[in-house]
Amino acid sequence: MKKGIIGTKIGMTQIFDEKGNVIPVTVIQAGPCVVVQKKTAEKDGYDSVQLGYGAVKDKHLTKPLKGHFAKANVEQKKVLREFRLEDAAGMNVGDIVDVTAFEAGECVDVTGISKGKGYAGTIKRYNGHRTPMSHGGGPVHRHAGSMGACSSPSRIFKGKKLPGHMGAEKVTIQNLDLVKIDAENNLLVVKGAVPGPRGSVVTVKNTVKIG
Repeated sequence: MKKGIIGTKIGMTQIFDEKGNVIPVTVIQAGPCVVVQKKTAEKDGYDSVQLGYGAVKDKHLTKPLKGHFAKANVEQKKVLREFRLEDAAGMNVGDIVDVTAFEAGECVDVTGISKGKGYAGTIKRYNGHRTPMSHGGGPVHRHAGSMGACSSPSRIFKGKKLPGHMGAEKVTIQNLDLVKIDAENNLLVVKGAVPGPRGSVVTVKNTVKIG
């Protein structure tokens, strides 16, 4: 990974290419981010940088975080993310990373937290099928079915598809085309949809396109 940045999902829209074709895109307000911490292979076993993004009020930070920013002598940030960049060794605490690090036409991976859908049953959560509605089906048409646990092993195996909280999980969409960069407004325009609701925090990393 050569490049990485933190941003906010603004929303989706559409643009037209030079041939007049409609391209559905997601607009991300990315950066500017500041390098808050630097890790080296000699001291930590690997090279990486920690980027900070977004303004935050002093009252919303814990004392350890306040000390973390004071040690780096940088402005306090709301979001911190670590990136293992190939050129991390050449970066220093206090450096600024913005959208100019990317180029239109390259591919990126976008990571975010998907929309939360609350408590869901097995059918909705795992796209299952209900039982027949006739011939004595009984009031169990949307139930999970037999657990398969008798005297052995007398427990439910991990990974069993059961009702529970759906969504609100980390999702990465890979190989998205970076259509346009607006350096003046710190915007990245990515083809297609990215995870998370409008206003959520996402991370953008460059990738190698497959196929």
